[in-house]
Amino acid sequence: VQLQACGGGLVQPGGSLRLSCAASGSIFRGNVMGWYRQAPGKQRELVASIFSGGRTNYADSVKGRFTISRDNAKNTVYLQMNSLKPDDTAVYYCNINQIGEIYWGQGTLVTVSS
Repeated sequence: VQLQACGGGLVQPGGSLRLSCAASGSIFRGNVMGWYRQAPGKQRELVASIFSGGRTNYADSVKGRFTISRDNAKNTVYLQMNSLKPDDTAVYYCNINQIGEIYWGQGTLVTVSS
């Protein structure tokens, strides 16, 4: 299983970005896809996750600002990020959890700065 993430970049505070992550290989139904982030000097943390049936989970710090979605036909997960803050600056990683195995994408850098 491979994951390819894209969509990061530099954005001003209050701006928006949309990340996408496409999974390829042996993808099974009933998986969970998610986005994590790791800021410099900090541990990797969950941002949001979404089950194949659509149930979502968000970190408190992004609730109301970020929206996770997925296209099961394309095995792709998206993260719409609005009202971005400097504290959102991090490398964002996507992952997929299926039948007890977890696979990670390569990470995409999001920088929120004026």
